[in-house]
This record gives sequence, structure tokens and C-alpha cells, in this order.
Amino acid sequence: MFSLAQRTRTLAQKQIFCTARRTYSATELPRPPPPTEEPRVETFSAPSKPRLYYARPPTRSDLPHIPKRWPYVLAFAAVGVSGWLAFLLVAMNQERLSSSVVQRILQTVRASEVLREVLGDAIRPEPVWYLNGDPWISGSINLPAGHVDVSFRLKGHRGSGTLYFTSIRKVKGEPFTPLRFRVICDDGRIINVLSPLSSSSSIDTSVSQSH
Repeated sequence: MFSLAQRTRTLAQKQIFCTARRTYSATELPRPPPPTEEPRVETFSAPSKPRLYYARPPTRSDLPHIPKRWPYVLAFAAVGVSGWLAFLLVAMNQERLSSSVVQRILQTVRASEVLREVLGDAIRPEPVWYLNGDPWISGSINLPAGHVDVSFRLKGHRGSGTLYFTSIRKVKGEPFTPLRFRVICDDGRIINVLSPLSSSSSIDTSVSQSH
């Protein structure tokens, strides 16, 4: 009785396994049909470049552009040198203007009757705008070396002109000898200031004694 029940159970298990196998084979997908065209074959004319075995490092970024500073330094240096030269010229002009030589020349010019007739009254040095109203005295005054050579513009209420004065001292201790003391007016007339003076060396003698 027991053996019959065991055999019946074994047959039932075999039937279930066969049924499951047939069901699996029935649900299998159909195979695709064979291709009608041959696959495309790609050919190469040269061997391919081998791939890198490591990752390419990132490219370094360019350094920041630093502007050149030497043009600014050169510009500031040029401005500084120009300012220093301008200050030096103004200082030398003020020194010539305040010297006793120029002051004595102006006194002689204002006392000249001929110049008053040509230039008018109130004869004075002609001011310039770039010196804030002061006149520009050209030339040099070197009393220790015995040499004076100046020129500047004169102006009166009638006209104006340019004054030229040159004086030298041949030997140290001797008075200065004026070589040129004239005014060239703008209208072309030339006035020699030395002729009406009774003593042509009076200007330079007083100047040399004061210095």
C-alpha cells in the first residue's frame, strides 16, 4: 500500500516537470531571418593611432598679462625733469631781474630824454604771460668773471623795443667798460643810450662796487 502511493507520487512529479518543459519550449522567441545583404566592411589606408594609456593632463592657463610700467615711469621722469628745468629758468630769471645791473640799466633808460620821446613815459620792462607778469631777461650776468650781456623788452605808452646791454672788465679790479647799450624799437629805429651819458662807465662802476 505504501509502495503504491510512493509510485503514484513519483509519476505525478514527472508529469509536472514534462509539462513545465513543454511550456518553456513553447514560449521561446522565434529566431530572426538571416540578413539579405552582406555587412559593410570599413577599410583604413593607414594604421590607427594608438590610444593614450593615461588621461591627458589639463592645459596650463596663460599667466595674467601684467602691463608695462616703464612708460609711466619714463613719463613721470620727463615731467619731473621738465618741471625742474622750468623752475631753474624762472629762478635764474628772477636773479637777473633783481640784480643791481638791471636796476641801474632801468634807471638810466628812464632818465634818457631820447627814449622818452620815442617810447613815451612810464618806460618799464615788458611783462610776459608765462612769468605771471614779470619780464624775461635774456643773457647772463657774471660779475666775478667780468662779463655782463643781457637783453630784454622795453615798453612805454607810445611804443616798445628791445634793449641790448654788453659790458666787460678786462682786468680784475678795474671798472667795467660798456661795449653795447642800445634800444632797437619795433619801428626799426636804433637808439644808442651811451651817447647822451657824460660818463659811459658810471653804470658798471657802481655795479662792480656794489658787488
